[in-house]
Amino acid sequence: MQHEIVVGNFPAYRPRRLRSTPALRAMTAETELSARNLVLPLFVRSGTKFRHPVVSMPGVFQLSPDEAVREASLAFKEGIPGVILFGIPDKKDEKASGAYARNGIIQRTVRLLKSEIPQLLVITDVCLCEYMSHGHCGLVEHGSTKTRILNDPSLKILARVAVSHAEAGSDLIAPSDMMDGRVRAIRSALDGKGFEDVPIMSYAAKYASAFYGPFREAAQSAPQFGDRRTYQMYAGNTDEAMREVAQDIAEGADIVMVKPALAYLDIVRRVKDQFQYPTAAYAVSGEYSMIKAASERGWVDERAITIESHLAMRRAGADIILTYSARALAGWLKE
Repeated sequence: MQHEIVVGNFPAYRPRRLRSTPALRAMTAETELSARNLVLPLFVRSGTKFRHPVVSMPGVFQLSPDEAVREASLAFKEGIPGVILFGIPDKKDEKASGAYARNGIIQRTVRLLKSEIPQLLVITDVCLCEYMSHGHCGLVEHGSTKTRILNDPSLKILARVAVSHAEAGSDLIAPSDMMDGRVRAIRSALDGKGFEDVPIMSYAAKYASAFYGPFREAAQSAPQFGDRRTYQMYAGNTDEAMREVAQDIAEGADIVMVKPALAYLDIVRRVKDQFQYPTAAYAVSGEYSMIKAASERGWVDERAITIESHLAMRRAGADIILTYSARALAGWLKE
């Protein structure tokens, strides 16, 4: 059916959808999704030839550094330009000392990746939750009546972690902790150690989300008490997200991220429109696992719904998408 449209005093016209050929539709597409938009998250831990499946995330594994190199190499050959690393240390404590150890799991893996695949973009997540015995993203003070997160003292540790990653060869530092002022602290520390050219991709608008459940199994980072709502954002707030993004840009962030992605596409769009800044979106574990579970039951077409959901992230304004589906998407998009 054709719909007549009148705009101002211009003559009416009858627009047609471009139904003619797939090639023509592709040439006139307003939004594109390709492997070059994707970043593959990897969970790494000590060992060799180690691949431990994450039960709640079919197809995702905890990997030893050599297996992480194998996975990253395959992804790179498929056109995916980068990976982001999450570390699972051998030991945890209340000072997150494993996060900044010179021979920590992330530092070792970065060095190996850069030696084996020099052109690969290696991004390192900077947070303390995986390394803290209590599972929180900052130092904790236990009082007689309440327990609280110590924001400012945590900044020094985060900065130290970021510098250790840069020294190992990280190409891009990605702080995900949501401590106030951490981008400034990290930027200052990197500059002070001669890493002025190492950029920062901040998790600028990170919500306290129920979509993170499977990730906490994969990274072994669930908090041992309380939750993270005091330092991550409330799901109902949008203006707060704009303030958080503005603050991170002012402090020196080079790329800003919205996390989660699919349930917060309005935030992605608003960030892109308001700041016109390189913008990333994280298609988080809960999004991935829901699609996997539904497709295993035959309720949805995994290929079609994965492509559509990630195309929606691009349409909303995401330049970069961190996704566990990166390798599958790269293959499907080639088809």
